[in-house]
Amino acid sequence: MAKKTETGNAAVSQLSAQQKKYYDVLMRIREQVVRQMEFHSSEALVNNHNAGEKGMSTHMADLGSDNFLHDMELAMITQETDVLETIDESIERLVQGEGYGACQDCGCDIGHDRLMVKPYAKFCVKCKSIREKNGGMRPDFN
Repeated sequence: MAKKTETGNAAVSQLSAQQKKYYDVLMRIREQVVRQMEFHSSEALVNNHNAGEKGMSTHMADLGSDNFLHDMELAMITQETDVLETIDESIERLVQGEGYGACQDCGCDIGHDRLMVKPYAKFCVKCKSIREKNGGMRPDFN
């Protein structure tokens, strides 16, 4: 699991009212992601344990289903770990005053509405749309 973000109370108390809103939303989403990871971890362990208990008498289709569920849980944990790391990076940028809310491609401000929905967004809507069309590649600003 990703390490918990190290932010001092003094640094957080120095945030503006708007920054504090973003911080609170980031922390709330972070807690949700951590809970989801814990749930998927326990489900993956249960599915793996149950598959091991069934032995040879179980139908192959049942074992295949159990393996599929186990693999799906592990994939979700991986995806959630990536989101957690992105959230932690966003919290650090916000608290350190180092580019939170600025698009990492074009440098423009990421809209308030976007940040309230996805406070760990790295890109403005325009650059994110271009990346989606380009298979994740950075927009060419030439």
